[in-house]
Amino acid sequence: MRTLLFMGALALVGATFLVPSSPSRADIYRCEARDGSLVFTNVREKGMRCVSLSPSSARTSQVSRQAARGPDRSLASGAKHASTSSAPREVRRRKYDAYIQEASRLYHLPEEYIRAIVRVESDFTPNAVSRAGALGLMQLMPATARAMGVTDPFDPRQNILGGSRFLRVLANRFDGDLVLTTAAYNAGGGAVRKYSGVPPFAETQRYVRRVLEFYQRYRAGLLD
Repeated sequence: MRTLLFMGALALVGATFLVPSSPSRADIYRCEARDGSLVFTNVREKGMRCVSLSPSSARTSQVSRQAARGPDRSLASGAKHASTSSAPREVRRRKYDAYIQEASRLYHLPEEYIRAIVRVESDFTPNAVSRAGALGLMQLMPATARAMGVTDPFDPRQNILGGSRFLRVLANRFDGDLVLTTAAYNAGGGAVRKYSGVPPFAETQRYVRRVLEFYQRYRAGLLD
């Protein structure tokens, strides 16, 4: 079953592969419609030019490398760093692997998906603080952190477990739909329900695209 979400110049088709029992490995295609809009879908769309983002596809590297050009210019949530880590970026991005693996097992989420969320939210900076007051690696709002049992949002393990628990709650609420879960993490579940899909907010649409791209690149082994 697919959910078609039209958002002006962008259309997303949500693949339901954050299932409650175990993480799935459904493939995703990136398609271009005749009107120039982009579609992320788990099914090839007729009349569209589609490129598989599956790690097994020989064309994945071309798409992913094109998406990977240039460093990240900004964090989707507007996070600012209280201080800059002295560790090299590559080392910092692998520092929390054990916590991500633990969260993946505990909440039945793909490791690559959790890693993509952390990458977009804070770029693996544990003391990141956004203009809106979101905190830590997964940019938890204080109320969300408390609801997820997080007593110290700047503690990397607590933050990753709390953020992943919240993702699991959202995934259950939206029947495992990856796109809607991602949008709800950024804009809130209420906004997703109000618009019956990804809200027409430029930040949220950009956020969903970035998370999906990083997720596929991690799956393909193109990023450390």
